[in-house]
Amino acid sequence: MAEAEEQETESLEESTDESEEEESEEEPKLKYERLSNGVTEILQKDAASCMTVHDKSPVKINQISLDESGEHMGVCSEDGKVQVFGLYSGEEFHETFDCPIKIIAVHPQYVRSSCKQFVTGGKKLLLFERSWMSRWKSSVLHEGEGNIRSVKWRGHLIAWANNMGVKIFDITSKQRITNVPRDDISLRPDMYPCSLCWKDNVTLIIGWGTSVKICSVKERHASEMRDLPSRYVEIVSQFETEFYISGLAPLCDQLVVLSYVKEVSEKTEREYCARPRLDIIQPLAETCEEISSDALTVRGFQENECRDYHLEYSEGESLFYIVSPRDVVVAKERDQDDHIDWLLEKKKYEEALMAAEISQRNIKRHKILDIGLAYINHLVEKGDYDIAARKCQKILGKNAALWEYEVYKFKEIGQLKAISPYLPRGDPVLKPLIYEMILHEFLESDYEGFATLIREWPGDLYNNSVIVQAVRDHLKKDSQNRTLLKTLAELYTYDKNYGNALEIYLTLRHKDVFQLIHKHNLFSSIKDKIVLLMDFDSEKAVDMLLDNEDKISIKKVVEELEDRPELQHVYLHKLFKRDHHKGQRYHEKQISLYAEYDRPNLLPFLRDSTHCPLEKALEICQQRNFVEETVYLLSRMGNSRSALKMIMEELHDVDKAIEFAKEQDDGELWEDLILYSIDKPPFITGLLNNIGTHVDPILLIHRIKEGMEIPNLRDSLVKILQDYNLQILLREGCKKILVADSLSLLKKMHRTQMKGVLVDEENICESCLSPILPSDAAKPFSVVIFHCRHMFHKECLPVPSMASPAQFCNICSAKHRGPGSAILEMKK
Repeated sequence: MAEAEEQETESLEESTDESEEEESEEEPKLKYERLSNGVTEILQKDAASCMTVHDKSPVKINQISLDESGEHMGVCSEDGKVQVFGLYSGEEFHETFDCPIKIIAVHPQYVRSSCKQFVTGGKKLLLFERSWMSRWKSSVLHEGEGNIRSVKWRGHLIAWANNMGVKIFDITSKQRITNVPRDDISLRPDMYPCSLCWKDNVTLIIGWGTSVKICSVKERHASEMRDLPSRYVEIVSQFETEFYISGLAPLCDQLVVLSYVKEVSEKTEREYCARPRLDIIQPLAETCEEISSDALTVRGFQENECRDYHLEYSEGESLFYIVSPRDVVVAKERDQDDHIDWLLEKKKYEEALMAAEISQRNIKRHKILDIGLAYINHLVEKGDYDIAARKCQKILGKNAALWEYEVYKFKEIGQLKAISPYLPRGDPVLKPLIYEMILHEFLESDYEGFATLIREWPGDLYNNSVIVQAVRDHLKKDSQNRTLLKTLAELYTYDKNYGNALEIYLTLRHKDVFQLIHKHNLFSSIKDKIVLLMDFDSEKAVDMLLDNEDKISIKKVVEELEDRPELQHVYLHKLFKRDHHKGQRYHEKQISLYAEYDRPNLLPFLRDSTHCPLEKALEICQQRNFVEETVYLLSRMGNSRSALKMIMEELHDVDKAIEFAKEQDDGELWEDLILYSIDKPPFITGLLNNIGTHVDPILLIHRIKEGMEIPNLRDSLVKILQDYNLQILLREGCKKILVADSLSLLKKMHRTQMKGVLVDEENICESCLSPILPSDAAKPFSVVIFHCRHMFHKECLPVPSMASPAQFCNICSAKHRGPGSAILEMKK
């Protein structure tokens, strides 16, 4: 029997899955579980055992009803018995009727003493209430419209359905507030019963046939009451479904619908009972939107009718019970574990992993690590080795054992290269063998990849000596392989074998050689390798040598470069640029080096150097016929006339000659220049164009021989006249400015001298040094104040003579100061 139950449970799940695949690839909203076989009979026996049944005949339970607390149960049976009892107390009511009782509904708040009420339905709808003396009384709420087939009690409202339609009764006002008629009267109400459910205290959902109505109970305005009930019902939504409705249940703002399905066979063209459907729909005003739909394989579905299915639900737990004569299936909302199950089933591993990470506190059956490992295996099976390796970083985290396991797995499929970029390098650190295994893999097939790993991986991850030996073995086969040589140098560096590393870098002429020297202070190792460094990169080598003069002296460098004068010149030239005095002992040598290898910089060197022997320099320049340098040296040695002569005779450059004469500012040089140029018309033109501001052009013009043809003479004379006019204009402009400034300053001085001068008790006479003002203010006095602000008593000043009637400040006159000539006199 147990095996049969297990097979049927599996059948239910498989059927549901097939339905999902056929109808939609979307994830289902509910999951299903079949209760164990015979659960209906057990429930019936449990309920029957609670009833006071005196005979031995089996009892058929029509309906069971619980209050909201779940502490009280109401049971009605086919033989007319009704019982309401406490599940956890001895409280009990029972009654036997002379007709079958189809339905029972207990007050939702039955646990409260003021709410001891329940209703039963058969031919009549009876309300049972317990009075104040613990006696029960009954009252008829409705009769005369056929059997009562469904009752739902919520809050103060009771809804029931009979053959004619649906009624709602307000228990507080004791009034029936509405009647919702049945739409399709062609359907037999006993075969296609009405389904009722309350969404909340004021919203009733009615399903009958293929029609669904959502009704809202509203309060009536006081002005509209009159003889009408205080409440009324408004149908807010009404729509048709594809199949016959067997049950309804609310799910948040959506609706769960159990449907009875009939289909037509393609072979026989006959109708047959198909599997019932459980749909989740979103109600709209006049239609609905299907959210999900599942077809369920329940036992004996081929023989069931619409009335044989019922849908019950538990609001607090979102459980839905699909009840049929031979089966009970529980549907519940899928939790995060179910969502992950579905994603894994659809091979959506990345989404499953993300869902598990987001809801890791809520999942119970799944572990993030297990999902991640399954994801890695899935990617490997697909051949996405790089993605699988990349995901290892996130999934394996700091679990060294798992990392090592995955590395060996990648080795088995020949994909060690794929996982190499993602191996942990710090926390955690794997066994050295793991890293060495990957390095050997690259060394056998990919030198560039091997070199990249050596650069990126810290040297303490693996046994350096083992890798060095492996590289040496490969170099025996290919000794000139630059990639392997460079990698070997890096390995030597990790091993602090800087000498061997430096030798390889120099052999390869690698740019990192200077960085290696600086980083590890290898200057003592390069004293005999200066020429190699200079040959490799003279600029960097010279900068490094000059920056570290304290470690490698200038003398040592010059000696090492003695056989390579061109490199010696590069070094000394840069030294001279940095400091004109540091290499002064080599300035004489530098004259020859500049002359040989860098003539453009010879003249700047001669100008800037104060330690250069001029005679030696002049000798070298004359030997090599360096005219410009010779001219400079002659002028520096005081032989300006020879220098000018050389410019005129060797260079034939009148402009340079004129420039030289301007620099020397010597009249004799100008005279020599004129004499040399007087028989050379081009030179005369140059002089006429440039001599005007230094020498009077008339002196040159008077010496020009008559009849001599001078090119551009007219233009030159016009330029001279223009320059002369310009000079006159400049002089006149300067004169005007001078006069205007003088007048402005004179007026300013006059205004200043016209201002009053403060005299008080602190001022003294500059002659007698007594206070300038008398102590007795009534006594007459006479004070003389000069514009230089020196003050005297009038009697202290010398009497002016007839030859010099003007008075002057004795102090300022003695110092030859001008302002003392003016005078102010103060009398009383």
